[in-house]
Order: sequence, then C-alpha cells, then structure tokens
Amino acid sequence: MPNVAMWGKALTAMPRISKQDWDGLDVVSRWLIATRSAVIIMTFTSAAFAGLLAAKAGRFDPLLFALVTVGLCLAHATNNLVNDLTDYWKGVDEGNYFRTQYGPQTVQDGFLSVRQLLVYTALTGAAALAVGAYLVALRGEAVLWLLGAGAFFVLFYTFPLKYIGLGEPAVLAVWGPLMVGGGYYVITGEWSNDVAIASLAYALGPTAVLFGKHIDKLDADRGKKIRTMPVILGERASRYTVLGMLVAQLGVVGYLIAVRYFTPAMLVTFLAAPSLRRVYETYKYPRPLEPPPQLPKGVWPLYFVAVTFWYNRRFGMFFLLGLAGDIVLSRLAG
Repeated sequence: MPNVAMWGKALTAMPRISKQDWDGLDVVSRWLIATRSAVIIMTFTSAAFAGLLAAKAGRFDPLLFALVTVGLCLAHATNNLVNDLTDYWKGVDEGNYFRTQYGPQTVQDGFLSVRQLLVYTALTGAAALAVGAYLVALRGEAVLWLLGAGAFFVLFYTFPLKYIGLGEPAVLAVWGPLMVGGGYYVITGEWSNDVAIASLAYALGPTAVLFGKHIDKLDADRGKKIRTMPVILGERASRYTVLGMLVAQLGVVGYLIAVRYFTPAMLVTFLAAPSLRRVYETYKYPRPLEPPPQLPKGVWPLYFVAVTFWYNRRFGMFFLLGLAGDIVLSRLAG
C-alpha cells in the first residue's frame, strides 16, 4: 500500500529507518530513500530556473520544460545511486563512516543487495537516457554533447573526480551552465551567455552545500584518502570559501541587474541576505566535537551542510520569486 507520508518525508529529509521499516515500505518510498530524493530539490530548482529564463525570453515550451526537468532529476537520482555503489565497492562506508550516520546507505545497511541496487541504478539511468535520447531527436547534435557531459559526471563524480579535488568544481559546472544553460538551450533552441552567467547565481549554492558536507566529514575523508577540496584547503580556508560563494551569489545577481539582463524585480533576491548572518555565525568557528544545544535533534552529524542547505533553499525561493517578477516587468516593458 502506498505510504504517501513517507514519500513526503523522503522528499524533504533523509529518513532514519530500520530494516524492519524498510521491508514494510512500498517501492516508491524505497526508490525515494535509495536515491536520496531530498537533495534532488536542488536539481528541480535548476530546471525551474531554466524554464523561467526561457519564459523571460518568450520561448517557453511546457513539454520541453517538463522533459528537461524529469530528465535532470532522474540523472541526479542515478548519480546518487552510482555514488552509493562506488563507495560500497571501495569500502568507504565501512566502520560507521559519515554517510551512514545521517541516512541509510541501502547496501551498507543491508536494505538492498548489490544486485538490487544495480537494478535500481540501471532502471533509473535507462529512464534518464530515454528522456535524453528523445530530446536529442528533437533538438539535434548539441543536446547529444550535453547528454554526454551529463553522463560523464553521473558516472565519474564519485571516482575519480571527488578523490582528486574536482568534485566541487564539477558541481558548479553541472548545476550552473550544464543544467540551467543546457536546459535553456533545449527549451529555446539557442545558447545564451547571459543565461550561463545567471546560472552561476544559483549553482554557487549547491556547490556551497557540497563544500559544507565535505567540511563536516573532512577528517573522515582524509582518513579514507578522499582528497575533496576541503581536505586540500583545510577547514578554515574551506569555511571562508563557503561564505565567499554565498556572497558571490548576490554579487552575480547585482551584476546582471547592473547590465540590465535582469530588471530591478530581481532585487527581491537580496531578501535572502539577512539569513547569511545565521550561516556566518555557524561558519566563523571550527566544527564542534559534539552537537551544540541549539542544533535541532536528529540533524547531527550534519552541521555545516545543514545550515548551508537551509540557506540554499531560502535563496532559491527568493530567486524564483524575483525571476517571476522579472518576467512580468519584462513583458510590461516589451
């Protein structure tokens, strides 16, 4: 029987469940948990930005937008499944590793066998490829290159990119020019450098979220010889890098208003700025050894990533609102 309550929970958080809980779930709930669907909201937001920027240009196509959104979300889900498979095969999640502390790693925790997870991965990936192939047939060779780039990051983000400090730059490229710029191209049939720049205003957010996650597990990654960017830079430099990226988001929006790509309606994005204080208050100190009293129950061991994810969702909300207003002003001015 469908567990709609669990669907909602899996889409908003990482459910901490037992094997007995898992065995009683429907297949949709299992898929949502296995793919870590709570973080796929960031991909949905990137797709939404591509659609809104296409609407701003007067080139919005609802069918193409729907296909882009579904395809990107399925690709992200496939990437999460591949990540878990790769980490399991490399023994990364052994010994109560960070990943298994904040949510189920379905193979490591005994919820799924390797074969079952391979089936999940193959079916999800095949669905993503099917959408991509259809879009290639509609839009031509350029989409094939975008599809190839996406497939590369899906398959090789966890290894070797994450292991050599390229995971974070990959996320900036994927959630920015590839998802937003590429999604815009698929919907409109044309590439826009302004859209590629605008995409960075959002892509810096998911990149900061990943940075926060990798700072949280810096010591564990160093012990596993996973050289993420925070392992290379060190904790202090990484903490201030995150703060710099979040400020840069507002800088990109301000620049695009100044060059008149965006109308002043996008100033609503700056309503997210006061929330940066909460992020700063967290990031200005090293990560505590124990969960602080003010941290909500059930969040630990997530610490830096939790507040960064909270801010990213808040920024995304104001950015979407600003884009909606920008479209209205652009139409009135036109």
